[in-house]
Amino acid sequence: MRIALLGGTGDIGEGLALRWAYHTNHEVLIGSRDVEKARTKAGEYETELDSRGVDVKIKGFANEMAADRAKVIVLAVPPYHVADTVSSIADVLSDGDILVSPATGMKRDEDGFHYHRPGAGSVTQLAVDAAPDGVSVIGAFHNLAAGRLANLDADLGIDTLVVGDDDDAKEIVSDLAEGIDGLRAVDAGSIANAAEVESVTPLLINVAMNNPGLHDLGIEFK
Repeated sequence: MRIALLGGTGDIGEGLALRWAYHTNHEVLIGSRDVEKARTKAGEYETELDSRGVDVKIKGFANEMAADRAKVIVLAVPPYHVADTVSSIADVLSDGDILVSPATGMKRDEDGFHYHRPGAGSVTQLAVDAAPDGVSVIGAFHNLAAGRLANLDADLGIDTLVVGDDDDAKEIVSDLAEGIDGLRAVDAGSIANAAEVESVTPLLINVAMNNPGLHDLGIEFK
C-alpha cells in the first residue's frame, strides 16, 4: 500500500516513515509544504535505511501531490495545522481514502504538559470536520514517543490506540500499525473517544520528565 506522511519531515513523521520502510513493503511518500525539504528528508531516510541493508526508494513531494498518490494519508502535522492541511488537500482526495490523525493538542506551564482540548472535542474531530464526504478519518499513533519510534535499534513492545467510525478503515490502519515490529493496535472505539486517547500523551510526557530512566516511554495494555 502507498502511504503519504504529510509533515513527514517532523519527528512523528520520521519515525513512522523509517519503521514502515524498514519493517514492511509499503511504499512511503514524504509530504511537506516545502517540496525541497520533503525531498531532502526522504533522501536522509533512504541513507539511514541503506546503512542497515535496506534498499528502498522514498520520494518527497509537496503535501498535495503526496496525498494525491496515496490511499492512506497520515496528518503528521501540529494540531493547529490539521484542519488547514486537510482543506489544502481536499480536492485531490477520493472516496475510500483514509486520513490518519496522530496529533494531540497540548499546552505547557510550570507544572508540566496538559491536554488542550479544542472546541470540536478533539484534534481527530477537527480532521473529521474538515474531511470531504467519502473520506474516512482514523485517530492513531497519538501516544508514541517519536524518538523511540525513529530509533530502529529500539524494541518497541508498545500499543497504539485506534479510534474511528468506519470499521473497514480502522482495520486497515490497525493492520498498517501492526506491520511495524513491536507495535500493537488496540481498538478504543469511535471518534467520540478521541479526546480520552489524545489526553494520554501529555500524561506520558509528564511521567517521562519526572522519572529518570523512563524517557521515551510507551503504553502496553495487559
